[in-house]
Amino acid sequence: MDGDAVGEHTLAFDLEPGHTALVVIDMQYASASREAGLGRWLEENGRSSEGTYRFDRIESLLVPNIQRLLEAFRAVALPCVFVRLGAQMKGCRDLIPHLRELEIAFGNISGQREYEILDELEPRPGEPVVTKLSASAFTSSGFDALLRNLEATTLVFVGVSTSQCVDLTARDAADRGYRCLIVEDAVAEDRHEWHVATLEQFERLFGAVGTTDDVLGTLADLPAHRP
Repeated sequence: MDGDAVGEHTLAFDLEPGHTALVVIDMQYASASREAGLGRWLEENGRSSEGTYRFDRIESLLVPNIQRLLEAFRAVALPCVFVRLGAQMKGCRDLIPHLRELEIAFGNISGQREYEILDELEPRPGEPVVTKLSASAFTSSGFDALLRNLEATTLVFVGVSTSQCVDLTARDAADRGYRCLIVEDAVAEDRHEWHVATLEQFERLFGAVGTTDDVLGTLADLPAHRP
């Protein structure tokens, strides 16, 4: 882990064989691409510098680390669940009201490139993609029912943004009794200080914070799960 980011943290619990899922939050072109969605909007409005920290981190850390985690979870047959935010109606009328203007600006509507998950992290056939209409996946989708059906009790969270959709979904999961881990070097935020503060607060009560290497080291000791 980046020593000046959060501090020395290790996994607070073991990952359970057969009951652990990787949850990839909003790694879409709308929110995780320098060239589309948010990145395009910032460029068009002369504000591209505001996205530099975010997109540098996504490109240099998130994409490669999430790729490593996906490979490891798949190797031991643990579920990888993808969550995305996006509208299916014109004017984003199906989204929670305070998100509509933002997602219209980003073009985050079904059928648009922005709605899709980054090609580098494309779900494999059979891997579920949950579409939510609000920041937390629990509020506006069948996410909870899916996890219960998968018998997942421990959730490993990666994606964007640290202080928003990742944090809200992970906190909601903790309140529902799931054991939660946020992977510090596989989540991103617009500002470094927001990233740090969010993870410090999350770890105080809701769950654990670890690194990609922490998770990979634990997964390496697990037997392959056969559903």
